[in-house]
Amino acid sequence: MGRYVIRRLLQMIPVFIGATLLIFLMVNVMGDPVAGLCGDRQCDPATAAQLKKEFGLDRPVWQQYLTYMGNVFTGDFGTAFNGQPVTELMATAFPVTIRLTIVAILFEIVIGITLGVVTGLRRGRPVDTGVLLVTLVVISVPTFVTGLLLQLLLGVEWGWIKPSVSSAATFDELIVPGLVLASVSLAYVTRLTRTSIAENKRSDYVRTAIAKGLPRHRVITRHLLRNSLIPVVTFIGTDIGALMGGAIVTERIFNIHGVGFQLYQGILRQNTQTVVGFVTVLVLVFLVANLLVDLLYAVLDPRIRYA
Repeated sequence: MGRYVIRRLLQMIPVFIGATLLIFLMVNVMGDPVAGLCGDRQCDPATAAQLKKEFGLDRPVWQQYLTYMGNVFTGDFGTAFNGQPVTELMATAFPVTIRLTIVAILFEIVIGITLGVVTGLRRGRPVDTGVLLVTLVVISVPTFVTGLLLQLLLGVEWGWIKPSVSSAATFDELIVPGLVLASVSLAYVTRLTRTSIAENKRSDYVRTAIAKGLPRHRVITRHLLRNSLIPVVTFIGTDIGALMGGAIVTERIFNIHGVGFQLYQGILRQNTQTVVGFVTVLVLVFLVANLLVDLLYAVLDPRIRYA
């Protein structure tokens, strides 16, 4: 196991470098960030030259990237164009988005897996058909429509929640935004769990466990569910980074000042330091989540061993 972890960590290095390089190049072709600093008016040449020199934009792109990566390994993600260090923006934004992601993941695990198990065990019955129809509708409706609809009904019309989340962004305020963020993934988790349960239910080891006279709940939890959860865990693990990076729409609807909000502001103002800094951390989240998912396979299925 230890050798496998070391090997995976070494494999993450070129992936991290390649992903950050790609993002760095993409952000730098968005446009002239100095022009965004001057607003609607065009910067005079002297001011533009001074700003480019101050933020290191007068150097070649490859040199900017090497300088940035060198600073990243010392914990310096650069300075936003408003003079605020990017690490300060991260310190305020990431805790909010992490709480939102936790709520969304809990919805996926509790509701998605539960519905998947119920429909997988009752495949072809009315409850199965009904859940499949509901999940199809959820997948078909865009997230911003679901978010605006719930905000209008629950927040404006019925007054059950606050239409906008406060700056504290406590867990109770993030229940509805978390449900909106998790809605599509929750539907996929339900369908994936249902398919996996229905397939493994016909396996020999399940028939053997039933023939031995084991209680039904033990057959489901100890034998059927553990093997069926492997593809589900894979999806949820990769979805963690996707939820954190893809929360732009949800955070805009509910006025949540998290990672999505900062990325939106950075792209809108062509603030390359902010965008690259946040995406760099999201890349690390993706890589670590994938590693943890691979290690969790051995817990779910004892037959899996890593050399």
